Parts: sequence; C-alpha cells; structure tokens
Amino acid sequence: MSAFQIRPSRRTLLVMTGSLLAAPAIARSQTRAVEVMEGRAFATGWRLTLPAGGRGEVLRAPIEALLAEVDRQMSPWRADSVVSRFNAAGAGEHAVPAETAAVTAAALRIARDSGGRFDPTVGPLVARWGFGPIEGDGVPDWHGLAVGETDIGKSRPGLTLDLCGIAKGRALDGMAEIVRGAGHDDFLIDLGGELAAGGRHPSGRDWQVAVEDPRGDGLEPAGMLRLGGMAVATSGGRAQSYSLDGRSYSHIIDPATGEPVAGALASVSVIGQAAMWADGWATALAAAGPVEGPALARRAGISALFLIREDAGLRHEATGTFDRHLI
Repeated sequence: MSAFQIRPSRRTLLVMTGSLLAAPAIARSQTRAVEVMEGRAFATGWRLTLPAGGRGEVLRAPIEALLAEVDRQMSPWRADSVVSRFNAAGAGEHAVPAETAAVTAAALRIARDSGGRFDPTVGPLVARWGFGPIEGDGVPDWHGLAVGETDIGKSRPGLTLDLCGIAKGRALDGMAEIVRGAGHDDFLIDLGGELAAGGRHPSGRDWQVAVEDPRGDGLEPAGMLRLGGMAVATSGGRAQSYSLDGRSYSHIIDPATGEPVAGALASVSVIGQAAMWADGWATALAAAGPVEGPALARRAGISALFLIREDAGLRHEATGTFDRHLI
C-alpha cells in the first residue's frame, strides 16, 4: 500500500486541498514548447515538465525507484515499512536507514522551531479522529524522540513516529535532485500538489502556478504564483474533512489540543528552497490557525500565504517574501 494512501490520510496537499495547481498555468502556455511525463505514487500523481526535446522519459526509472524507497521507509500504511516497524518496537534506540533518520531530524527541528505545532508523534491522535492508521498510546511528545545518523530512539513503547507531514516534500526534493543531476536546469515537478521548479519556462518567464480558491467554488483562482526556482507546499482541510452533528472535522490535528483544527483558516502555502522544509512548515502553520499562524510565520521568518475565511470573502495574509512571488 502506498506511503500516503488516502483513506483519507492526514497530509494530502495542494491538489487534494485545492490550493495550488500546476496544470492551468501550463495549459495557458504554448504546450508544444514543453514535454510532460506523468506517473503514480503515494496514492496520487506526479508530473515532470521539461522543455521540449529534454527526453525526460529516461528519468522515469530513477524517479520511480526513489518514490518506491520513500514509500518503503516512511509509509505508516505499510506494516513492513521502517516507520511501522519502529512504531511497533519498544522503548530505546532502533537502527534505521540514514535517510529515515535525516527526515526525522528535520521533523524534530521544525517541531522545535514551531513550538510543537508540528509534531511527528501525533499519529495516534490523527487515527483517533479517523484520518490515519497509526496506533499508540495517543499522547504526543516529540521531546521523547532522539535521532542519530542511523538510529532513532524513543522514550516509551507507545510513542510513535509519523512522517507524513514532511516525507512527501523530501521525495519531491529527491526528484528535483535526480532531474538536476541529469543536466536539466529548467523544469517543473508536481508531486501530489507539492511543486518544485528550476530555471525558467521555455518562453523565458518563471514557471507559474495557480493559487486555487480553497472554498472550492470552481471560479477564479485566488492568485498566480511565480516559483522562480523555489518549492511550495500547502496545507488545508477542505478535501480532507468530514462533518458530524453540524461540526466540521479537519485532518489537521492541533497537537496543543489533540483535536482537529477549527476556525477560519482555509489554507496556508509556504514557499522556500526545499520542499521538505515547506511541507513541514505548512502543516505547522495550519495547526497554529488564522491568528497564531501568521504570527508564528513572522517570528520564524517563513514566507507564507494564509487564506482566511471572512464574512466578506477570502482574506489574503502574506508573510516574509511571499508577496514577491505573487503575480
């Protein structure tokens, strides 16, 4: 089963939440100037766009191998994954591949810098609200994890690790490394709605993507974004939610309350050099909500776009340098 199987799972990004779309901007360009290769991974799709004549098909095998390895290591939906075996193990240190350790270390750094708004031990609470498969004692505590170069330790048996809020971003970074390593400086990659760009579109402009209105009315986009060699990830609860007794329950869990995030925040997008970093911070800022989220982004120096529901419509609030990327 895929690493990020949608049942629904906690972290379904841009395409599923309806926040950023690569396809509309490409469709408006001269499509004959580009070539597109597509595939499936993590119960979603991926797309690589290159200038025409780039012979991108030769990249399919290494890209698929990379995505399969991320799935094998970090999927909470696979009983045989590295993460699942760690979650089933007792307290103490456990050997893991260096890549799993590195992604866990990045998750713990974001947990620290976000004051715990991003918490890679929140998986059992996600499952309790119907959005994930991880079983544990239900008490999140990222301080209870310790990571070395090839090992991860946990302070008690019921403590679990959930990398779904960051692993897809790491996979996207890996795809970009493969593309650049093959000599392609100009590209746009879409992995389940997370986007990474390099160089420029064949027309000479930056790669452009649509910021979709998360209210899902199918009308005009909320804006257009120039990626300019950056990566962007979005977190929002429109698609990954359910309603019960008049209340809407989001897949984004606030570790501080142990409950799904509620309130006016429709989505938050984060732009940065690394997709893994943007991925984790989008989760953290969404969990922080429409008031504390922008404040946290400013304190941490994060470039983000918050789309906040108000009676008069949708309010945009940008932090850092995000405004510079809007068209």
